[in-house]
Amino acid sequence: MRAAVIGIGSNSVRLLVGDMCGGETKQVLRDREGTRLFAGLTEDGCLEEEAIRVTADAVRRMAETAREQKAETLQVFATSAARDAVNGSAFCRMTEEAAGVPVRILSGQEEAELSFLGATLAAGPGLDCGVVDIGGGSTEIAVGNGTGILASFSSQMGAVRLKRMIPIRCRGDMADVEKMAAQILEPCLEKNPLPFLPDCWIGTGGTFTSLSVLSRGVPWTDRRGVQGDLLTQETIRRIGEELADLSVAERLKSPSMQPGRADIVIHGICILLAVMNRLGLKHILVSETGNLDGWLRREYGAEKKEEA
Repeated sequence: MRAAVIGIGSNSVRLLVGDMCGGETKQVLRDREGTRLFAGLTEDGCLEEEAIRVTADAVRRMAETAREQKAETLQVFATSAARDAVNGSAFCRMTEEAAGVPVRILSGQEEAELSFLGATLAAGPGLDCGVVDIGGGSTEIAVGNGTGILASFSSQMGAVRLKRMIPIRCRGDMADVEKMAAQILEPCLEKNPLPFLPDCWIGTGGTFTSLSVLSRGVPWTDRRGVQGDLLTQETIRRIGEELADLSVAERLKSPSMQPGRADIVIHGICILLAVMNRLGLKHILVSETGNLDGWLRREYGAEKKEEA
């Protein structure tokens, strides 16, 4: 069966079309469009009409693409920005009309669980591991093994969210953003204690894929070598400091810099450094798979097959 899922994130709208066979997903197509939905969230908690329209237009185009690819099913979910919005029902109405199917707003814990299911697709069976998913509006953390997810939570520290709170003009400003991220993270860990700290940690999301191409100095469109790339804390900090001393225009001169991330990548790096420091992580693996893959794995994969 060919299935499609659209994820409406705080920074982008993404599409995954895959053929489900034997409990596994064979990727047919991936697509992404930067929409910055979270940037349209006003101080009173409402999503601006223009932000909703831009996002709905992207959803409509991706739904059309999914149908052109002969997807037999199409499902749509939304994450942090929609979860935070007081006018979430109006947002859902417009995006549902655009997609032609219902839109489900995920809870933070469900988002964390899907990220774990997606990012660990390539992990060995029974391997203890943790997953960090840094998005535009939130960051999810989960740990588990072959028996399932043992702990998971979402925290209100995304790259776009922290950019609105604290600007970064040079490397000296990074400490304030790291401190803010650590302050947001701590009560989440107290409320959702991790049962253990695995040796293997996997990162998913644009912060990680951007760091991979930046560390290797390849064009941002070159995805070879991204999956499974190992990033050390030293490399992550070095890249962050070098970028922080550059203007956005100067960052964009690098062929390794994805245009839609030039202004938020350092905030994502600061979040990652805060997480790594708090959990004592010296390195982390990069995954190109995430919550979209987790959705298909949960809905149509091996776990669903076993339940049937």
